[in-house]
Amino acid sequence: MISDGSLIDAAVRSWKNNVDRASTFFGALSPEELQREIAPGKNRLIYLWGHLAAVNDRMVAILGFGERLHPELDATFVSNPDKTIDLTLSPEKLKRIWDEVNERLWAGISSLSPSEWREKHTAVSDADFIREPHRNRFAVLLGRTSHLAYHLGQAVLAKRES
Repeated sequence: MISDGSLIDAAVRSWKNNVDRASTFFGALSPEELQREIAPGKNRLIYLWGHLAAVNDRMVAILGFGERLHPELDATFVSNPDKTIDLTLSPEKLKRIWDEVNERLWAGISSLSPSEWREKHTAVSDADFIREPHRNRFAVLLGRTSHLAYHLGQAVLAKRES
């Protein structure tokens, strides 16, 4: 029988692997390459990277690791489509934000016990959690790992097509 700890460890390793792959991929792109669209008229690679940084930043609060580090990212990378707001963030600054957010997340993620992973996340009320105990920290990790992998796949394909 597989223990809860083994399943959680596998999910945490998957999360870390995807973050590391994204760090390597986006960090190696030139400023010009970051302006490439994933498809004609669609998001640019820099937008995807900023979007992933903003979503990961939201995880800090949702998983209960403290206040968000960069809520200002939402206006550019979550609430609005690419190219509707002028992007004033340099690739170097975005890389620093990406690294800072993911270091903070990793510190929290790697410190949780199996029972803490089953606890509710901060975006669900106590009453809703009683009715829906699957709305826990572990579910957030699984969903955000899939989200990260999806966008990383888009980015890799966009770079190959150039």
